[in-house]
Amino acid sequence: MLRTSSFCRVLLSLLSVIVATPATAAEPVNEVRLYALDCGRAEFKDMGFFSDTGEYDGKPGGVAVPCFLIRHPKGALLWDTGLGDKLAESKDGVELAGGIRLRVPVTFAEQLKALGLTPADVTHVAFSHFHFDHTGNANLLGTSIWIINNAELAWAMRTPPPFGVDPTTFSAYTNVRTQMIDADHDVFGDGSVRILKAPGHTPGHQVLEIKLRKSGVVILSGDLYHTRDNRKYRRIPAINFERADTLASIDRIEKIVTNTKARLVVQHDMVDFRALPKFPAYLN
Repeated sequence: MLRTSSFCRVLLSLLSVIVATPATAAEPVNEVRLYALDCGRAEFKDMGFFSDTGEYDGKPGGVAVPCFLIRHPKGALLWDTGLGDKLAESKDGVELAGGIRLRVPVTFAEQLKALGLTPADVTHVAFSHFHFDHTGNANLLGTSIWIINNAELAWAMRTPPPFGVDPTTFSAYTNVRTQMIDADHDVFGDGSVRILKAPGHTPGHQVLEIKLRKSGVVILSGDLYHTRDNRKYRRIPAINFERADTLASIDRIEKIVTNTKARLVVQHDMVDFRALPKFPAYLN
């Protein structure tokens, strides 16, 4: 009986260790995977500034604010960092001037944890641009390599900051490892994950091209477009830095979409976001 009791105690001890070990601990991947994370919502009483030709004037609406995690055998890239996790503390969201309400239903950190990851496991971070809804969690990624467009950083650091830019959300850039770029950039060196230059919305705006084994080429739009209709009708937001550059970038990226038979995801469009595999599912 004594031996049986001792064996049971040892068994229970081992089981407690197993239970305490995260069942979702991430394992290395042998393929490229694309995860869409819910990094917030933005609701507008007036969507007027999303087109400079008046189609949305006085009309309410909302957009998704996603982050995208690209897992690669050589590392993990976070594309855009959404709204800050601190907003999740306000269940009803936070109202900004101009009738804009921001909500974060689930934190970025919680979603990483569901994959068995922490911010320290994100080896690279890159931004379509430096508007606050794309930089909210940037400072959590202090161990990542930040891939930053030179023109975008110079514009975002103007005094006073440009409309939509909050430098405090990406202030850690001065203390992290950075890789400064001016043109297209191959993140992992094998052509599977490429940042493509697409200025216009902001001076250093970019989109991301991912080549997946099963799903083919996927292009994440950044803010080249905000809605499906903006893409369909080539509508340009009134807040864009340069209209002509935006149209030139649209021409370039749409040609790439055609030539590669890519799926273009309008990041802010709720329909496009919901059409992606629901996290933690992924495209591969």
